[in-house]
Amino acid sequence: MSASGHLTAMGRGVKTFLGDVTEGFFEITHNGLAMVGVVVVLGVALLASRPDLRQEGEERLTEWLTARKVAALGITPELDAIGRVTAANPKELPRAQANVAHWIARKYRVAAEPVAALVAEAYEVGAATGIDPTLVLAVMAIESSFNPFAASPVGAQGLMQVMTQIHSDKYEHFGGHYAAFDPKTNLRVGVKVLQECIARAGSIEQGLKWYVGAANLSTDGGYAEKVMAEHTRLSLVAKGKSVSPNANVPALRAANTPQLPAPAGTQAPVKVATLF
Repeated sequence: MSASGHLTAMGRGVKTFLGDVTEGFFEITHNGLAMVGVVVVLGVALLASRPDLRQEGEERLTEWLTARKVAALGITPELDAIGRVTAANPKELPRAQANVAHWIARKYRVAAEPVAALVAEAYEVGAATGIDPTLVLAVMAIESSFNPFAASPVGAQGLMQVMTQIHSDKYEHFGGHYAAFDPKTNLRVGVKVLQECIARAGSIEQGLKWYVGAANLSTDGGYAEKVMAEHTRLSLVAKGKSVSPNANVPALRAANTPQLPAPAGTQAPVKVATLF
């Protein structure tokens, strides 16, 4: 056989070899995928018939995914944490409530979102109890400056500085005295206490004196006056008025009191400039 014949025969042999290898590879792959499919089907059938195994598998998968997240983030994730947050979008509130929320946020340097949730709650609770919501918010402002973790040396706690030990019975409906530091719970309990004080004293001003614990004292240290001043500011803000954070209340009232026209036949007073 010539040299060219040998090369031709060798080429056919190599081609046949490669063809056999390729065919064998695809045969093995096909059978392997088929086996994987069979295993998957059997696994699904087993899990469907054994809910306990399925639950155990889901728990292990969740634990594995959580461990991966902890390793990546360096903190333990908690997907349901959002459910404990007291916050709302101020843009979704009615105009009056949004005005109040933004004004409070600016004056007391607190985030508008949690304040928006408190404003909405104050309006809801106020409507149910007959107490002006801006009065509720004014009490909150003077008592804690909207700090939900505020505490006084005598035991007043939370946004509205409720005496937790004295009013522990009211917190039982919310799971116990630690609820004093839940903003909405503290607001609700505080409004209930305020409502009782006003009913007992007969007026808002006297009720505030009772609320601050000065019922049997000659003075409340100006507490009621401060609350009522902030109440006036918030009421005007709710009506869309432009009010500076510490605006003088008598001046505000004068500026926002409608001026009645002078009776017919009378002469309007003449303004005289005073020189100093």
